[in-house]
Amino acid sequence: MISLASEKLRELPAPPIFFGLFAFGVLSLLLYLVLRLDRD
Repeated sequence: MISLASEKLRELPAPPIFFGLFAFGVLSLLLYLVLRLDRD
């Protein structure tokens, strides 16, 4: 019974697609910065 309750508490605060878009945005920004620094 306790394991069932702990499974109920483990929920994401936002939909999974949001985390995917956020990760994509962060990685794109990092890639942009690295390529921009490499050009100098």
